[in-house]
Amino acid sequence: VQLQASGGGLVQAGGSLRLSCAASGITFSWYGMGWFRQAPGKEREFVAGMRWSGGSTSFANSVKGRFTISRDKAKNTVYLQMNSLEPEDTAVYYCGADLSLRSAVASMTYEYNYWGQGTEVTVSS
Repeated sequence: VQLQASGGGLVQAGGSLRLSCAASGITFSWYGMGWFRQAPGKEREFVAGMRWSGGSTSFANSVKGRFTISRDKAKNTVYLQMNSLEPEDTAVYYCGADLSLRSAVASMTYEYNYWGQGTEVTVSS
């Protein structure tokens, strides 16, 4: 299983970015995907996630109303659309795959089985 995250970059506060996470070696029909981020000196934290089947989603309070998560089944890819970015959103963003059959979106790092390499997002003030 490989997860390839992309789409990070430098953006001004108030701007937008769309992150992508393309998966190979696995089909997400029954699994979950999540986005986490890790800022320098901080622990990795949950940002958003979704169950592939049914499309249920969950977001951290800090990003609700600004970020959305979506999927493209044909491309086996999950996206994180980030709008109204703030300097506090600066971090390396990681996508993860949760291979359990749980119905709820996983929000803890230990619940994810595979991780992408991370893509860096920098929001300037």
